[in-house]
Amino acid sequence: MRESVERIRKERASPTSPRLILRRVLVLAEGRQYREASAVISKLGSVGLVSLASELPLDLLVEGLPHSAQLLETLFSKLVATGQRPNLNAEPVLWQLVRLFALHEDPGLKSKLGRLAQVLLEFQPEFFRVLSSRRKTLEQAVQGLGCHGLTQTASGLTHLHAALKSELQRHIETYKAVLHRLDELGLCTNDTKKPVDASHQRLLSLHHNEVQQRLIDNKTILTLMDKPALQQLKPLIEMLMERVQNDKEALFCVSQLKRMHSVVEDRPVAQLLMCFSRACSSVLELMQLPESPCHSDGYHSEPETDADREKDAVGRFASLYYQSRPRALESLDDLPDLTHANQLKSKILFSVVVLAFRTCRHLKDTKLRETFRNLHIDVRNSSANLLRSTITKCFATTFDTFPLSEIETQIRNLVCDTLQEYKCLDSCEGLRRYVAEVSRTVWFLINQDPPFELETNFTIPTKFRPDLHLKHHSSDRTSDNVKCYLWPALIQSGNCVHKAVVVTDGG
Repeated sequence: MRESVERIRKERASPTSPRLILRRVLVLAEGRQYREASAVISKLGSVGLVSLASELPLDLLVEGLPHSAQLLETLFSKLVATGQRPNLNAEPVLWQLVRLFALHEDPGLKSKLGRLAQVLLEFQPEFFRVLSSRRKTLEQAVQGLGCHGLTQTASGLTHLHAALKSELQRHIETYKAVLHRLDELGLCTNDTKKPVDASHQRLLSLHHNEVQQRLIDNKTILTLMDKPALQQLKPLIEMLMERVQNDKEALFCVSQLKRMHSVVEDRPVAQLLMCFSRACSSVLELMQLPESPCHSDGYHSEPETDADREKDAVGRFASLYYQSRPRALESLDDLPDLTHANQLKSKILFSVVVLAFRTCRHLKDTKLRETFRNLHIDVRNSSANLLRSTITKCFATTFDTFPLSEIETQIRNLVCDTLQEYKCLDSCEGLRRYVAEVSRTVWFLINQDPPFELETNFTIPTKFRPDLHLKHHSSDRTSDNVKCYLWPALIQSGNCVHKAVVVTDGG
């Protein structure tokens, strides 16, 4: 203990280099002298701050929460104040806040972490959308767990499996009766019907009694097959599919929570999900941002500032990476042909985003040209610019209902045609859902004013750029050689508003 105190006392001397500054902050943090470490950071200039933030082992400070809250708050607030965006992944801080609120009932926790949550949002505005989306996912998963009750059938309420069994038995009995009747009528024997009997000339030469007999035979079979009771099987199958999907969503949420915290297996799933859902709500409350209708799937039609619109748009794009991509990746993991093709799966999900921007932009341009042509408006006139702006705004406000099925089909076909050897992709429901979510979000992004674009320079190898790239957790932190792209950067008016996620290695 005495040695630790002595080390801390020595480190209070003013450092002379970035390495000494880092060492001093770490020593103070190890001694739980977070206030003094915070004072060191508060005195740094922009150059020293960026150097410290790039090398600081954030995981160690995250483990020290809530005690290290002041140190982290000072770090992020200084970065925001100086406008610096170094290679610093702040996401672990966000999820540690959620974890703390999920595991502790300390009433003083909000006062300890409130300012940190606000500064964290200023540092990465998309965190509000990410957290809101996670909370919504957890709430929906809890609701799905409760949708396994009794099923309404013609005979009353019963278990779904019992209803399926009764319905299948009814089908089997009906099909047997139909087969028996077909044999009795002799409609399927090989020696009574020849291909020539079904020719067009033969069918037009039938007499009255032959047409009458054909009507009687077909009506007999139809009467056996066309029973209202037999129509209950499809809704029961759809209900079963919905329940399977609900349980998959719930277990997917649990697997995400396991990465954040060790989950007790014998704990009720609903209780676990509700606990973390409430924790997300607590952190969102600390961020002191009203949850506007922009959080929902509909568009916020009430007046809002440009900054709010940008946060909403960037948040939607971030949600694709943090929510939709992991879910789609899990669906691809379930395909036997892609079990060990990790790089291929990442490239598929990456290419969907790139293709969505390309196809949605083409669709937008096509719709605008059609409108100008139908209204006989010269695109060079000033009135064309006003009309273009109005139409684009209309596209943005109706993005959640605009028909994009053709775009989704086109993207899936491009992916499947490129990877024809993987037939399983065409029937992958998770990929289909991912394409739909990406297409809808991209259509929203390209119809903003000014529109959002992708940074399309994916040249490999390339050097890591802190202003454009964010290292994935699997990266070699000491390397600046970009090995591959996991997610593209989002650009607006030439500025990067959401960094590309890349993997670096020492090669």
